[in-house]
Amino acid sequence: MITTPRELALRAELYHQMSSMLKAGLGLPSVVQQLAKNPPKYSFREPLNITLQHLNQGDTFSEALSKSGSWITQFDVSLLEAGERSGRLPECFQMLSDYYRERAELVNSLIQKVAYPVFLFHFAALVFPVASLVSLVKEGTVIQFVLGKLLIVGPVYAVVFLTLLAGQGRHGKGWRAFVEKLLHPIPVLGTARRSLALARLSASLEALLMAGVPTIEAWMLAAAGSGSPAIQNTVNSWQRQLENGDFPSELVNNARVFPELFSNLYHTGEVSGKLDESLGRIYRYYQEEGSRKMRNFLTAMGVMITLAILLGIALNVILFYVSYFKQINSASGIE
Repeated sequence: MITTPRELALRAELYHQMSSMLKAGLGLPSVVQQLAKNPPKYSFREPLNITLQHLNQGDTFSEALSKSGSWITQFDVSLLEAGERSGRLPECFQMLSDYYRERAELVNSLIQKVAYPVFLFHFAALVFPVASLVSLVKEGTVIQFVLGKLLIVGPVYAVVFLTLLAGQGRHGKGWRAFVEKLLHPIPVLGTARRSLALARLSASLEALLMAGVPTIEAWMLAAAGSGSPAIQNTVNSWQRQLENGDFPSELVNNARVFPELFSNLYHTGEVSGKLDESLGRIYRYYQEEGSRKMRNFLTAMGVMITLAILLGIALNVILFYVSYFKQINSASGIE
C-alpha cells in the first residue's frame, strides 16, 4: 500500500533493462519474456506474463499493459504508447527509468531528513514523562509503562500511515482531486507537486505528438498521464474548442492551471514549428524545479519537526525540575 524507495528503484531497473534489451536488438515479446522469467522484483512476474500473453494474442504493447492490472500508472502507459507509435520505445523506457530513479532518490532524501527527528521523537516518548520511567524502574509497572507509550506514539503512527496512504496515486480521481486541492495552498509543497505534474504532462505530450497522435487525442492522453485531476479536468473541457479549430496555445494561455512560463514556451514552440524542442525544455525545467522545491520543503519540514521535538523535551525537563524542587522544598518544610 505504501510505495518505498526500493520499489521505485526496482521499477527504474525494470525499465532500464527493457531499454537496454531493445537497443541491443531484441524484439519486444522476447524482452518481456526474458524479464518475466527473471524480473527485478518478484511481483512484476505475473503482470509481465499477462502482458506477454496479450502481446502473443495480437494486442499492441500499450493495450497489453492496460490489461495487465494496476501495477503500472497511466503516465507510464501514455508515455510507452507514444513510444510505441513513434518507434522511440527504448528512449521512452529510459526516460521512465530516469524518472523513477529520481523519485527513489527523492524518497530516500525524505527518509534521511526525517531520521533524526524520528529518533528524537522516540527518545522523548520513551523518557518523558520522567515519572512514568521512574515508576517502571522502582515499581516494575511494565504494562502501565507500555500502554502509556502506546498512547503517545500510536496516534502519531496512525496519522503518518493514513497520510502516506491518502497520498498514493492509486486512489480514484475524486479523492486525488480532493488531496490536490488540500495540498495546493501549502507553501513550496503545492507548487512542487504542480511542477512535477507539468513535467509529466510535457513528457507525455512530446512523445505523443512525435508519434503522430492527433493533437486533441495527445492532449487528452497526456493530461490523464500528468497525475493532476485539475490539469485533466481543464484539458477535458477543451475538447469542443479544439474540435472547432482553436489552437492549444490559446487555451493554455487562458487556463489558470498553466503558469505563464509554460504558456509562453508552448506558444513559442507552436508558432516556430519546434514544439517538440519546447516541450523538452518545459519537461526539464519543471522536473528540476519540482524536485528542487520538494527537497527544500522536506528540509524545512525536518528542521521544524526537530525544533518542535527539542522544544517539547526542554519543556518536559523544566517541568521535571520544577516538580523536583517543589518536592525538596516540601520535604524541608519550605513554602
